[in-house]
Amino acid sequence: MNNSGFIAVRIFAFLVAACSATGANAQTSVQPADVAVVAQVQGDVGYVAASREQGRISPYMRVRDGDRLTLGAGAELRIVFFDTGRAERWVGPASLRAAKGAAQALAGKPVEVGKMPTSAPVRIARVPALLQNAKLGGIQVRGGPPKGSGSAERDKSVREARAAYDEMRLGATATDITPELFLYSALSEYALYDQMEPVVKEMLRRQPDSEEAKSFAGWLKTRTGH
Repeated sequence: MNNSGFIAVRIFAFLVAACSATGANAQTSVQPADVAVVAQVQGDVGYVAASREQGRISPYMRVRDGDRLTLGAGAELRIVFFDTGRAERWVGPASLRAAKGAAQALAGKPVEVGKMPTSAPVRIARVPALLQNAKLGGIQVRGGPPKGSGSAERDKSVREARAAYDEMRLGATATDITPELFLYSALSEYALYDQMEPVVKEMLRRQPDSEEAKSFAGWLKTRTGH
């Protein structure tokens, strides 16, 4: 083999090795899937991710497969799973690992298990984006209905969302505004501002100091002029 041929072989081998290393790094950097959303949290609740990342749990935060959640004494957590709509309420001290469809108990067990409509966790997970949109004075948040959705499809979706809201409201406490946040998210997909107004008023009636409700109320005024 002449010198130029030898160099070509070395370059080819280098490129193969580089591609293999890149592929391996890409595989190791793949994040676990989101499996649930935090619907409500009170008190000291922390998490440790599979990547060793640590932090505090906040409302409407997405939880990934394998995340370990730890509740301090007296802390409360309501978590809803995307695939099943399963809703679990935990009271600390307790510890759990998030998994697809349900939590794996590590210490203690959920004090309450229910079921939400499968559309609920996805719409609840949109609340942070909706809040950010309201604070920045945006017009619309991505993730709404597909283009070309007709009025019949919209009306059907809204009816289903209202029925789901009624179901969620029956199982919620008087001060829990998770059902209202769900319905607000559903109505926002179609920019139904006039229908969103009474939902925000209901949020404020149940939680007069809710920063979420105040932000939404202020933003809706810019849309409706009321």
